[in-house]
Amino acid sequence: MDGTVLIADDDRTIRTVLTQALTRAGCRVHATGSLAQLSKWVEEGRGDLVITDVMMPDGNGIDRIPAIREVRPDLPVIVISAQNTIVTAIRATEAEAFEYLPKPFDLPDLMAKANQALSRRPRKSDPVPDITLAPRPAADPAMPLIGHAPAMQALFRMVARILNADLPVLIAGEPGVGKTTIARSFHDLSDRRDNGLAILTSADAGDEAITRAADKARGGTIVIENPAGFDPAAQARLIGLIESLESGPDRAMAPRIVATTGPDPQADVAAGRLRSDLYYRLAGVTVTVPPLRARVDDILPLAGHLLARAATQGLPDRTLGDDAAGLLRAHAFPGNVRELENMMRRLALTASGPAITAPEMREALSQGGGTRAAAIPVTPMPVAPLAADSPAAGFHLGSGNGPLSDSVEAHLQRYFDLHGDSLPPPGLYDRILHEIERPLLQVALDATGGNQLRCADLLGINRNTLRKKLTDLNIEVTRRRKLM
Repeated sequence: MDGTVLIADDDRTIRTVLTQALTRAGCRVHATGSLAQLSKWVEEGRGDLVITDVMMPDGNGIDRIPAIREVRPDLPVIVISAQNTIVTAIRATEAEAFEYLPKPFDLPDLMAKANQALSRRPRKSDPVPDITLAPRPAADPAMPLIGHAPAMQALFRMVARILNADLPVLIAGEPGVGKTTIARSFHDLSDRRDNGLAILTSADAGDEAITRAADKARGGTIVIENPAGFDPAAQARLIGLIESLESGPDRAMAPRIVATTGPDPQADVAAGRLRSDLYYRLAGVTVTVPPLRARVDDILPLAGHLLARAATQGLPDRTLGDDAAGLLRAHAFPGNVRELENMMRRLALTASGPAITAPEMREALSQGGGTRAAAIPVTPMPVAPLAADSPAAGFHLGSGNGPLSDSVEAHLQRYFDLHGDSLPPPGLYDRILHEIERPLLQVALDATGGNQLRCADLLGINRNTLRKKLTDLNIEVTRRRKLM
């Protein structure tokens, strides 16, 4: 890798990590905690690549991109941000950032993106785009569109790319994942937001309702919720609506069609619940919203956001205690984000103190209509001691056929036995990992005296990954001497 990289981030640790990594890769690096200094370097002609944070003490990194492009139109900009929201992804895309990566980022991934940016060779004849960043409404959606998990970041990038495209969108996903919120974002965050938004449901899909929706959403957006739930006559009327919008005399002001559906719309077609000709008219682009169990690392940030929002709506200001947070993260959440939102509002109202306790969390989880995943049973299991210098010690730990493996297998078998003829709730893999991960990190930290660098090396993960896991699991780190 060759070139000069300009880094702007107010976090000294991130500047140090990036400087060291890029320098080792062969780059020259200038790092600053100020956007003003970054702009000065750009105006002086320095740098072949910019890596900038969004929220800086003297401004917003994304808002600074148009000025950078005006002075240096061929200078690529990589945006990194802890503001892991759909709005951040959309604004980075609109500003034509080379890449947007959420914090905490994966260092090898960032290095690969930096290499791509430095390796590209733009044509000098390329026109300089006129970039204007329209202000975005500070909307407070029914379900928060935040998420660091790769599945959500991929979703945000997809929405950003097709936000203003003249294509119908079909949003698929399980109940409670926030499909309607995503659908509304295609209106509220797009160029159509100043025009009307109409929502059609199976409960109100007569000729008059469809006509009113088309009139209200002129130049805006029509959201069709679960078209597979419409009766055959209503589905026929929807087809007629779409055809009239596509071929009518007022096509320039035709509303965009966004529909929500279950996780497998093609299964609805095969079962006869959804007309195939309607499906193909709706599925210009299909966007799938992942279930909450597929993005476990987002559970605690979402919970914190929902508790904070509840406080702004007049409910008591609450936080999650460490043990309560661990219980919440291990929950299967068959009701997805909607279940989490209801639970946080209930706990905000009923908790006895500022911090929600483990007993209060257990009570809230038990009220989930039988949807809570049973806790993994913890019972004493005999494990044969291994001498530290025994050749078998490493074998037993790593091969999966020694005393430790036997003990884990016995625990898991008992967990399955507790469910009788039924299988445990979905999300078992993440719950098992959570049960193992927390004590592993705590023991490893104790063994390394609280030194995160040594602990990360011991575990075979990078330090940023370790720090993120400690934060997500609410593990308090205190530096201590190892007792010999």
